[in-house]
This record gives sequence, structure tokens and C-alpha cells, in this order.
Amino acid sequence: MRSIQRTLLWWLAAGLAAGIAVATGLIYAQARQEANALFDYQMKQVAAALPSQFPSPIAPPFDGGNGSGASADLLHADEDVVIHIWDGTGRSLYLSHSHPVLPPRAELGFSSVRTDSGEWRIYSVQLGPAVVQIAQPMSARRTLAAHMALRTVAPLLLLMPLLAWLIWMAVGRGLRPLREIAAEVRARDANTLAPLALRQMPDEIAPLSDALNQLLARLAQAIDTQRAFVADAAHALRTPLAALQLQAQLVERADSAPARQEAVSQLRQGLERLTHLVAQLLTLARQEPGAAPPPHEPVDLRALAAGVIAEMSQAAIDRDIDLGLEADAAEGAMVRGDADALRILLTNLIDNALHYIPAGGRIDVRVASLPGVGSEGGVELQVSDNGPGIPADERARVFDRFYRVPEAPTGGSGLGLAIVAEIAQSHGARVALEDAAPGLRVRVTFPPSRPEPVFP
Repeated sequence: MRSIQRTLLWWLAAGLAAGIAVATGLIYAQARQEANALFDYQMKQVAAALPSQFPSPIAPPFDGGNGSGASADLLHADEDVVIHIWDGTGRSLYLSHSHPVLPPRAELGFSSVRTDSGEWRIYSVQLGPAVVQIAQPMSARRTLAAHMALRTVAPLLLLMPLLAWLIWMAVGRGLRPLREIAAEVRARDANTLAPLALRQMPDEIAPLSDALNQLLARLAQAIDTQRAFVADAAHALRTPLAALQLQAQLVERADSAPARQEAVSQLRQGLERLTHLVAQLLTLARQEPGAAPPPHEPVDLRALAAGVIAEMSQAAIDRDIDLGLEADAAEGAMVRGDADALRILLTNLIDNALHYIPAGGRIDVRVASLPGVGSEGGVELQVSDNGPGIPADERARVFDRFYRVPEAPTGGSGLGLAIVAEIAQSHGARVALEDAAPGLRVRVTFPPSRPEPVFP
């Protein structure tokens, strides 16, 4: 596992070392320019200090012990400086060093030449009939420039351990809030989903703290929803299971074939109701907020309604109820959603109407495109019946789970409209209950279907 603190330290140290190296190079280049200017000035000063007339000869070539007077002192000025003097006829009057071998002809002014012993800087000037040539190796200048650059950056190199320690402490202090958050999260158990304690966080860590608090809030909401669902399911299953147990006991105690057949029939009906309730509970669990939603795809709501009516037509015939589809002539009843969930929505609406209205009643399903430009108007699904309807003061509560109108027929689970509301919410649709005079009309209004973007 990589350490952020150690990684930052290495990168900062590498950047600092690279910066010092670049600074050393720049300082060396600047120092070399200054050294060149200084030594060139010194060479001109040495030449200017020489006398304009030289005796012939000045003295034997200097061997370190010969020569005397002011001229000798000048000629002995620097061991790195080579002085060569000719008279007007080209005869050598003086050579301070026998090596290196310099060009036999002098080029007045400054020039640079290469010899077997390296590169030399030469300054030549004519003093009366004599020509003076002063030479100095470039290595001396480079050495001086390097010493100047090293003396400049040496304090920085000595300070690098201190800088590394300061960087380590600063990075550690900057990461302290992150370690505090980690310690606080580590100290919690699975049941502690309260938001993290708010404190003054750095700008880089505040988004992490906010994201963790949002995640904890979503987890708390999901767990509360799950607990509420489990409690509702336990409450809803308790009564049917107790009824099944009583009906099973009736089957055991039946002392005649007709009584046993009647008890078995009641047991079968109880199993059917329990199966329907479990199916409704599973459907509701899939539509819970926070559950992984299936991908929404274009769905032809008119074709889907026709398929559901065809599937439920036999149940309507068995109850002597007229079930039909009414669709407007306009084309385009497309919505974006999950086809299976929309099929469950319409099935629950029709099934509720089949249970509420008496025999000989009528159920009309209508799919209509709402006015608008293109598909901007959306689509509306209506299910109308001529049954007893739902009182106005009860319409807000019928969408609650397991709530049933007091006058409702037996056998229902109270989950049908709750499932409808969950599916509609996941599709961004609105559900409204209205009087159908007589009966009830359920309107489900879907938002406009946005076309998929087309990428080249």
C-alpha cells in the first residue's frame, strides 16, 4: 500500500533536487560569463602596465628565479598566465613559460585557440615596436566559475535534510484530517449511520467528507426502507398464514368427504391469496426506491395495453365485465421505461377494478397522446370503471401499503395501488384519481419521451 505522505515527500525532494541542479547550471553559466569578463579585464590591465620600450633582451627567459625590478614583478603576476614578447623584427624577447606552444603569430585583440594542453584565451597588443601576447587557459576560468556556483548552492544542499523534515511534517499535518475521518469511520459499527462530525476541513478533503455523509444518509434511508418493508411484510403475512393453519386443521378434523372437500377448497383459496400477496410483495420490493432500476427503453404503451387486456380478458369474462381498449387515432404513444414494470402497473389497475365493480360492469382503458409539438406533450394512460369508486377523503390513503377502503371486498392485499405509485414514480409519471360519474378514473400521465442522442 502506497503512502501519500511518502510519495509526496519523494516527489517534492526530487523536484527540489532538480531545481537545485538547474539553478547550479544557471549560476555556473552566469559565473563563467563574469569570470571571462574579469579575466579579460585583468589581461588588458597586465598588458597596459608593461613598459612601452623593452631592452634587448629583457632578460633570459624566466625560469622562476631570474629577473628583477618592476618589469619582472609584472611578468611573474600569475602562474597560469603566459607572456610572450616579440620585437619589431619578430625576434622573441621574452617567454614566461615554455609550454604550451602558442601560435607564432599574434592576432591583435582577444582570440581563443586550441593547443595540445587545452583551450587558451589570448590577448595581443602592440607596445611600440614590440608585440605582447598574454595567454591564459580557459580551464582556470571554468574552475573559478564552478567554485563560485558550488559556493552559492552549498547552503541549499546543507539545508535539504531540514527542508525534507519540514516537508514531511507539513504533509503529515495536512493529511491529519484524513486520518481523523478514517479513525472515526473505523470506530463505528454497522448500525451507526449518523453523519460524520462536522469540522473545518481543508478544501481537498471536504468533498470526501461530504460524499461520505451523503453515502451514509443513503444507506440509512435504504436500511429504514428495508426495515419498514420487512415489518409491513411480516404484518401482512401473519394473518394469511394463521388462516392457512386453521384451514389445514379443518381439513384434518373433517369427518366426511363433503366437509373435507369444502375445507380443501378453502385451503386452496387461502393458498391462492397468499401466493398473490407474496407476488405483490416481491413486486413492491423490486420497485423500492434505491433498488437497481432496469434500463429504460422505448415502449409502445398502446401495444402494451392491448397485450395486457388480451391476457385479462378471460378474467373479465368470468366476472361478466366488459373490458375494452380505447385508443385515439393519432400515432405515437411511446414512453421510455421498463416494459415489465409498466405491464404490472396496468395489470394492477385493471385487477383492482375487476375486484371492485359488480358483475355486468364496464372497464375502459384509454391510451392518448397529449397535445404538444411532436412528442413534447407526453402520453396519458386512463383506466375507468363504473363501480362504486373511492370516496374523496380516502383517495390520498389508498396509495399507502396494506391500506384498504373499509367497504372493499375481501381477498385483496392493499398493495395494488402502492405498487402503481412506486412504478409511476420511478418513471417520472403522475397518478391521479378522479370521479368517473359513476365509478373511478385513474390517470397516469407520462412525461415526454426524449429521443436518444445520435453520435456520429
